[in-house]
Amino acid sequence: MARAATAPPPSAHLRRIVAASLIGTTIEWYDFFLYGSAAALVFNTLFFPTSDPLVGTLIAFITYAIGFAARPLGGIVFGHFGDRVGRKKLLVVSLLMMGGATFAMGLLPTFGTIGVAAPVLLTVLRLIQGFALGGEWGGAVLIVSEHGGAKHRGFWASWPQTGAPGGNLLATGVLALLAALQSDAAFASWGWRVPFLLSGVLVVIGLWVRVSVSESPVFLAARATPQADDALGRKEKAPVVQVFRRSWREVLSAIGTRFGENISYYVLTSFLLVYATAHLGLAKSTALNAVLIGSAVHFVTIPLWGALSDRIGRRPVTLVGSVGMAAWAFVFFALVDSTSFPVITLAVTVGLLLHGAMYGPQAAFISELFDTKVRYSGASMGSQLASVVAGSLAPIIAVELLKDYESSLPVSLYVCVAAVVTTVTVAVTRETRGRDLTRSREEEKVEGREGAVGEAVAPATPKGV
Repeated sequence: MARAATAPPPSAHLRRIVAASLIGTTIEWYDFFLYGSAAALVFNTLFFPTSDPLVGTLIAFITYAIGFAARPLGGIVFGHFGDRVGRKKLLVVSLLMMGGATFAMGLLPTFGTIGVAAPVLLTVLRLIQGFALGGEWGGAVLIVSEHGGAKHRGFWASWPQTGAPGGNLLATGVLALLAALQSDAAFASWGWRVPFLLSGVLVVIGLWVRVSVSESPVFLAARATPQADDALGRKEKAPVVQVFRRSWREVLSAIGTRFGENISYYVLTSFLLVYATAHLGLAKSTALNAVLIGSAVHFVTIPLWGALSDRIGRRPVTLVGSVGMAAWAFVFFALVDSTSFPVITLAVTVGLLLHGAMYGPQAAFISELFDTKVRYSGASMGSQLASVVAGSLAPIIAVELLKDYESSLPVSLYVCVAAVVTTVTVAVTRETRGRDLTRSREEEKVEGREGAVGEAVAPATPKGV
């Protein structure tokens, strides 16, 4: 007998849950992207001084990638405790860790002051950032997905996703404002510290909102339900072990779904700053303002893509983005090479619109792949492993390709191949729209068989669109 689906909470309560997740993810992505922008603009000279600016930038991006390397570990640790003690507590911890590390970066002495200790300390703080962010995404999207009903899950769960462009918008906006108000010398001397120190204020605001929300009712119901291992007196295996034993296909689906999305995003934003300044010789403000405008459009349209996935399915919307990105990868650099600000802005905006089609449905799609008892671990592991093999390497590979070939064509091919990987993955993954998150896959299989015999119960999960 199936458990009754948890009724959707009142809309005002759901909006509060969404607001708490959105504010938290925006702050954490602000912290994370701030490092990427600073790595492209000033860290190469302040922490990794070399005679070749591109080499210094490449080293700065390597430390940027180290933050990604810590994300799967964060996903394992936060996922384990998130599946055991709850989503809410871990979201508070992740926010404190991320904000504290970012604030400390703003106080760091540079290479010119303390020598090699400066990049070492910067790298340690970057590892803490990555560890915290590894646990943030899964908890933020799950607490929204598990509070709302299935009908509008794609829309509501997409709001925490807007924290990525929201954080990038905030980070890029602060940097652009400082770049406009300060000379290059003043920005390199002390101005770059301001956005990092601002993180301390943002964390206080985020904590005030996040501690006021309630725990996921789906998680509470699942924790109160005895499992087979409990009934037999056996110790229940750790969630991460259960994920790799029973849900490894879903983990691979999550990695493939995020692969093209991750790579394209970091090329469209972080690498663009390097390409425009070091390769085309444009002012920092040109690329920063283009990303600023594109991120604003990105922020607004992600929930629209999520809402569309509620109507036609997660897979069709994601495929629109991945197929479109495979083609736009070549148009993008052709437009950027024009060196015209309006044209560059158009290139970034269209690219981020296509990225949003992949990113908007993703929170609901990946959440619906896993059962409640392992959902935090499964979603976190799938998403963060993708970040390591895709997002962390994207700026490094793109810079190296530009350095070796002095052309954007290899970078376009790189993004295109990544988008094709996502296209193939999503094409072979079954549709998840409409899944009841209170039921496990085993229950759905049993009910599907019962429905086939008694013609009274339909399969819980659609097989396609």
